[in-house]
Amino acid sequence: MIAVKREGVILETTNLDFEDESVINPAVIVDGGVIHMFYRAVKTGNISSIGYCRLENPLKVVYRASKPILFPSLDNECHGIEDPRIVKIDDTFYLTYTAYDGDNVVGALATSKDLKHFTRSGVITSQISYSKFVEWLKNDKHPHNDKYFRLYNRRQFATNTGKLLYILDKDLVMFPSKINGKFFFLHRIRPDIQSLSINKIDDLTLPFWKEYYSNFSKHIFFKPHYNHESSYIGAGCPPIKVDEGWLMIYHSVYDTTEGYVYSASVALLNKFNPSIEIARLPYPLLKPEKDYETKGVVNHVCFPTGAIIWDDRLYIYYGAADKCIACASVSLKELIDELLNYTK
Repeated sequence: MIAVKREGVILETTNLDFEDESVINPAVIVDGGVIHMFYRAVKTGNISSIGYCRLENPLKVVYRASKPILFPSLDNECHGIEDPRIVKIDDTFYLTYTAYDGDNVVGALATSKDLKHFTRSGVITSQISYSKFVEWLKNDKHPHNDKYFRLYNRRQFATNTGKLLYILDKDLVMFPSKINGKFFFLHRIRPDIQSLSINKIDDLTLPFWKEYYSNFSKHIFFKPHYNHESSYIGAGCPPIKVDEGWLMIYHSVYDTTEGYVYSASVALLNKFNPSIEIARLPYPLLKPEKDYETKGVVNHVCFPTGAIIWDDRLYIYYGAADKCIACASVSLKELIDELLNYTK
């Protein structure tokens, strides 16, 4: 098994009201030699915004903003902006996040040129009901995992007050470069990870989504395979391009008598067609073991959302037990060598 070094907790709550409950699940990017972190800051009552800090090396925070850089301001995010991820394509930064309105969980996008001012592009996942999802899936002649039709997806059409309810679609992650000339996203409707390829955001119309779900099996990007991912999986960190392909850190979940256990897992994908899996580790790269990972707001959670390469090491940033932000590192070469022992 690969040797992973736990670097410990690097960010905790403060007494500031926007982050007094937890700080978790950060987006991390290196730009101009500077490490920028955009993290989910949770205030009492489980309302999330996006905090910001800057690091001078992978483990040392040298600046932390006293106010959120993004906070709920639209109806579809009135109960929180959660779980950001960030990439840069050309001269634009793309920050994806989960928008939560108290009932619906959807994927949204904001862009920036300077990492200080962000423009919202709005929700970019489908916002369709479970019944519409099932109706359109009937056009796809391929069989589907019965977990798509279980209780966590099988929501009513609307609340008692008439508010529309959508199938839960989150973990929106963008590749840091275009694939075959198109923006390439990952998202997650349980239990698998799905992919989304578009020329521009305006392409995401209702007819687009009808065609998408009518050929849903073509868009299932990555499926659970091993015991530690037997319940479901989800996109984690934006994939990192290495000589051997795309390195994908994702979260894997299995159920126990004490509840779900969330781990960080890893796979290697084809450089030119990421839907082709080259290899994946048959065990979690990082599973909850330390007290700060096993005991918190939600126990037994290592939830990876940001990763960087620094001095030939891969640093993975993750939410630990939904309470704090921790980091673990591994030799990049050793990780690739280990992955290649498990090529398909």
